[in-house]
Amino acid sequence: MDNVTLDVTDGVATVTLDHPEMRNALTSGVATDLIATMDEIPDEARCVVLAGNGPTFCAGGDIDAMVDGLDSEARSASEQSSGSDDPRDGENPAHERVQRIVDETAGAVRAVATCDLPTVAKIHGPAYGAGGALAIACDVLLASESASISFGFRQVGLNVDSGASHLLPRMVGENVAKELLLTGELIDAERAAEVGLFNHVYSDDEFEERVAGVVDRIASGPTVALKQSKRLVEQGLTSSLDEAIENEAAAQIVSASTDDHEEGVRAFVASRDPEFEGE
Repeated sequence: MDNVTLDVTDGVATVTLDHPEMRNALTSGVATDLIATMDEIPDEARCVVLAGNGPTFCAGGDIDAMVDGLDSEARSASEQSSGSDDPRDGENPAHERVQRIVDETAGAVRAVATCDLPTVAKIHGPAYGAGGALAIACDVLLASESASISFGFRQVGLNVDSGASHLLPRMVGENVAKELLLTGELIDAERAAEVGLFNHVYSDDEFEERVAGVVDRIASGPTVALKQSKRLVEQGLTSSLDEAIENEAAAQIVSASTDDHEEGVRAFVASRDPEFEGE
């Protein structure tokens, strides 16, 4: 992939947005490459880390493409007003641009959000607009003190998109979600942690080491059981207590059939640390 890289080491699949000259914005190339990369994560991976190359995690939507689209629409409108027989007469000129957002930008967020493995966002700089949506699509958000996040769709006259209206209130509650969307405020790492967006904020000089520690803890765990737990929490948001208990029981049959379950039990009895293999 030209715009996204994938490295798999010791069970950790690191997916890096690699378009720093555009601040890792979700251009058509970056978005489609991210979708493809998420689909190519190998079976040996036990945890996915999403990061950005350069000083920005992800600057959101492709503003240059928005400008080009507006200019194109303006030219089209001018031609139609002068008697053009363009077959698109009467159509909303923004339809094509909006459809691209749904297909590509939101598709990239969906690809991360629907990953069955545990996912960690490694946020070292700004995550803006759709970039914020991409960050909160991950299960755990780890940030440096230099990180910031905004859902500033309003800044370009647009409503919330890329799945943020679904993801954000589930993380911070309805009223905080509305505040962040209505103001478009770029909040710093400390504030983001206070409202529940960032799980942890680390100093810049300790960031790499501390993130590696959390990621290793997840990647070295009982992968099948962790995947089940992730799915159960997501289901639990819309399940009754009885439904949740039934879902957990069904999933426990799967987890209890793994080698990692046997290893965990034997390690507990022997008072030693388990050595899970992800199977």
